Amino acid sequence: MLTDERHRQILKKLNESGVVKSLDLISDLNCSESTIRRDLAQLEEDGLLTRIHGGAKKHYSFDKEPTYQEKTIKNVQHKASIGKFAASLIEENDVIYLDAGTTTLEMIPYLPDISFTVVTNGIVHASMLTNKQIPSYLVGGKLKHSTNAIVGSSSLRQLKEYQFTKAFLGVNGIDLRYGCTTADPEEAAMKSSALQQASTAYMLADESKWNNVNFAKICNINDVIFITEKLTSLQEAFQLHTNILEAK
Repeated sequence: MLTDERHRQILKKLNESGVVKSLDLISDLNCSESTIRRDLAQLEEDGLLTRIHGGAKKHYSFDKEPTYQEKTIKNVQHKASIGKFAASLIEENDVIYLDAGTTTLEMIPYLPDISFTVVTNGIVHASMLTNKQIPSYLVGGKLKHSTNAIVGSSSLRQLKEYQFTKAFLGVNGIDLRYGCTTADPEEAAMKSSALQQASTAYMLADESKWNNVNFAKICNINDVIFITEKLTSLQEAFQLHTNILEAK
């Protein structure tokens, strides 16, 4: 097996389990102990894993949270695809929570012309919803300037007064072991609270969010239904959910 292929297999196993044992790699990849040792050393040098006694564990790094403006220019087409699909899930008389974030924002141009109500903590979201004359509530609290989101204790108290048929949430990182995470504990608390108040919670995530971990946990991966750029039906979303649980 070529070196690049071995590296791909090692990283795949790490993504699946978080930790790999050298003895298992030697057996599974049919190579020598010295070869695996060199592979792990190279992958650690590349910042892709951390060597431990008898094997390696997945390497996590907490990057600085990008600003709202920086997020708007990343993965634009994928976010639009996700937003369009997520908007198609809204039904007559729904009361939905629309989380602040650039992916959930992409839902608004595709919102259906039916009767429903929106609660949001996104400043830009609220403005766009007003322009579309959609009945909406903006929770009050502290404005986080870097993400245009309302957060903090007063917004959490207000959020707990509502019940939602559906919640549409954004996320910074998704990992089988550590669940759904984001950079800011206050934003994580808002997302987690909305999730608990909703009958069904959807997590909108483009491919860049997978196999990443951030500082503050939102929920476990089995708490939400994921919507990605590759989905074309709700049935596929539930199948993805099933596949994730089986992988865990």
